[in-house]
Amino acid sequence: MTEASRWKSARVVVVGGSIAGMLAAAAVKDYVASVEIVEAHDLPEGPESRTGVPQAAHIHFLHAGGADAIESLLPGTVDQLLAAGANRIPMTTNMIIYSPEGWYRRWQRTTHYMISASRDLTDSIVRAQVLKDPRVSVRTRTKVVGLLSDHHQVTGVRVRGGDGHETEIHAQLVIDASGRATRTPEWLAELGISGLAEKCIDSGLVYASRLYRAPVPTRDWPMVGVQADSRLPQPCSAGGILPIEGDRWHVSLMGGPGGQPTRDGNAFEAFARTLRHPVLADLLRHAEPITDVIVSHSTANRRYFYERLRTWPDGLVALGDSVASFNPAYAQGMSVAAQGALALRDSISKGLVAGMTRRAQRAIAAPVNTAWALAVGQDIHYSTTTGAKSNFVDRLLQRYVSRLSRTATGSFHAATVLTDLLALQAPPASVVKPRVLLTALAGPHRPPLDHPPFTPAEISLLDGLRSDAVSRE
Repeated sequence: MTEASRWKSARVVVVGGSIAGMLAAAAVKDYVASVEIVEAHDLPEGPESRTGVPQAAHIHFLHAGGADAIESLLPGTVDQLLAAGANRIPMTTNMIIYSPEGWYRRWQRTTHYMISASRDLTDSIVRAQVLKDPRVSVRTRTKVVGLLSDHHQVTGVRVRGGDGHETEIHAQLVIDASGRATRTPEWLAELGISGLAEKCIDSGLVYASRLYRAPVPTRDWPMVGVQADSRLPQPCSAGGILPIEGDRWHVSLMGGPGGQPTRDGNAFEAFARTLRHPVLADLLRHAEPITDVIVSHSTANRRYFYERLRTWPDGLVALGDSVASFNPAYAQGMSVAAQGALALRDSISKGLVAGMTRRAQRAIAAPVNTAWALAVGQDIHYSTTTGAKSNFVDRLLQRYVSRLSRTATGSFHAATVLTDLLALQAPPASVVKPRVLLTALAGPHRPPLDHPPFTPAEISLLDGLRSDAVSRE
């Protein structure tokens, strides 16, 4: 039997029906006979909350690097998201961001974009795209309790149904997309594979989020954000308003130890006013809250360095949060999972050969490396962070990035370089290229802005809201 025919008759099991699991199925479905997704909970039919995704309560968006990867795996997905009410936000044209170095300008020359929507909507569109393929099936209310293996070859999984009965599912490839609850480290140990490196870097950040009925049409309304500044003596704090489907604002506020937001709805807008600029609180005065405040303490950066292991079993791949999860302040999770799935597709397209899954695991690590450097490179500078502390090189790099960020407030080139990195479309090394170094050295070409850069049309809408508020009083 040829390698190609072996793949065409192969069976794949995906552990977890998360967006990472769905994208993993999308990555392999064209190369195998069947894909079965094993999910511990029920999966909703439409854009509804899914059990096991507590982070869905907080703002989510797809960076351009993630949206492009999903579009490559599932053509037409972005158009479906937009048709369902998601927003395509041009960067930096439709972004009002207060960085530690000042307000970023809204350059009219658009170089990147992001897709803003509720996590439930994004999940549902991707899920529907994947499950319409007859080669993909889902087994719900079923938990994977162990691997089947023959020495260092994984041959399937052992599962337990809702009735407690255990059965075996044989497969040529098992993909772990079970998220933060992953058991792959334990499974590797059971296979006799040791030496797995793990890091957990936690800034202690707490998230508080709720939905509002927007007082303005959300189509083409900008994303608004106030970033944290680790150099300030008080606890770090930040927040953002993301326009999503249904003319709603998804609002998340963040605070570090000693200054964390709470579930108290009456204190939500007051906390927003304590940020480095009150723009979020000023906007929320005119919006109507439509949900309670949901709080999350699960904001640590955690990573397993599977790619460094000297031995890796054939027939096993880990993807998404099963490999690395990030502080949600940077909105990287979905995009990194999508890029990882794309790397998996490129690997599997070369055939079911010995060592394929090891090469796939190393390829999956590439987008993780970029996101990890960005998230950890910020979080290590907070005094409350555990798991790692900044050293001299880290602090030197922070000073340089701060200078580049200040330059970006008045330089299109610097803004494009940073956006390319934040959109997960360039590696961290891109910010130290000779031309970029010279740009940072020269500094901004334009003077700093002293107020949020709303457009005249947006200011007119906001003035109308203020007038209405005054007349009601």
